[in-house]
Amino acid sequence: MSDTSPKSGTTRKHTALPKAEILIEALPWLTRHHGKIVVIKFGGNAMVNEELKAAFAQDVVFLRHAGLKPVVVHGGGPQISAALDRHGIVSEFKAGLRVTTEDAMDVVRMVLAGQVQRELVGLLNQHGPFAVGLTGEDAHTITATKHTPEIDGESVDIGRVGEITEIDTGAIEALLADGRIPVVSSIARSQDDGHVYNVNADTAAAALAAALGAETLMVLTDVEGLYEDWPNSDEVISRLTASQLEKLLPELSSGMVPKMEGCLHAVRGGVRTARVIDGRVQHSILLEIFTDEGIGTMVVPDEKPDEQGES
Repeated sequence: MSDTSPKSGTTRKHTALPKAEILIEALPWLTRHHGKIVVIKFGGNAMVNEELKAAFAQDVVFLRHAGLKPVVVHGGGPQISAALDRHGIVSEFKAGLRVTTEDAMDVVRMVLAGQVQRELVGLLNQHGPFAVGLTGEDAHTITATKHTPEIDGESVDIGRVGEITEIDTGAIEALLADGRIPVVSSIARSQDDGHVYNVNADTAAAALAAALGAETLMVLTDVEGLYEDWPNSDEVISRLTASQLEKLLPELSSGMVPKMEGCLHAVRGGVRTARVIDGRVQHSILLEIFTDEGIGTMVVPDEKPDEQGES
């Protein structure tokens, strides 16, 4: 005989109430972001930890079901380094970028498009026929020319590393219109010499976000966000403007520079917000987009004179 006492019903209500409160807290954010494009740069520990990878795929599919239009951009630093090692090619970095010889470029292309992308597409498609993989080469999505950084005032050749010159969003927009989730590997076609280029994935995500007119750029990383006074303090800056970020850039560690430069480029290019969030936290994407508190560091455009004083 079933228990229909008032006590039992009260217990059930109390157990379910926190779930309802969480959903209600998400409502204004769901309304704000509905139909908007969100570009997510997938990287860091979230890319190699099995539980974090699965949680990431759940988050992205949730965004799609919640009415957003997620676009995933990925690199593959750890996987590339492991593959280069297996091929007897030494991994070398200059100016925070991977030195990419002709031989190394073949491995980079194989790992990004044939391994990392395939795995990510597979994880997303466990939840339905959503994800479609492409590289910057496909449909001229990303075009680049050779990037030659300056180190100590001198130009340095770092091989097949590209500087983005053009973005064509046609293929991505067609996939989004069809309800798909584009998964983009950060490889670019050459503007001038017939080769392909390895492009920093943070930079590629930012360029795509700006070109797509995205609502938000989210960059997953292995830290909580941008620290106020690292290493003296682990206090995270929760929000800063483009101008404030620009002043901080010269002081940042080399690993954070492309991420924060990407955020700056995105908001200066019309993206409403750019966020660096801790990819080591399960469901960090949902926490950032759908809760009042959020996590990580959010970069916003500079206030216009007539916006000052507004919330």
